[in-house]
Amino acid sequence: MFDVKVLGSGCANCKTTYQRIEAVCAENGITVTLEKVEDIAQIMSYGILSTPGVVVDGKIAHAGGVPDKKTVLSWFKTRCCPGNDSCC
Repeated sequence: MFDVKVLGSGCANCKTTYQRIEAVCAENGITVTLEKVEDIAQIMSYGILSTPGVVVDGKIAHAGGVPDKKTVLSWFKTRCCPGNDSCC
């Protein structure tokens, strides 16, 4: 299971990023705990200056703009099965 946080003020890009992560995980059978973080102080504690930001298992995976599905999937593949593209 992965712990994923979407960091942002609640703008359209942040909401789309959250929904895209949900969809990619559902489509690929990836179990995540997904959380929205809208508190500015908490967002800044990660060093994110451009939102939406995405933190996967405590590490910044993305900042600024909406990631495409392939990018989202890559965050999980590199952590659950490095070097195995058939995983996830």
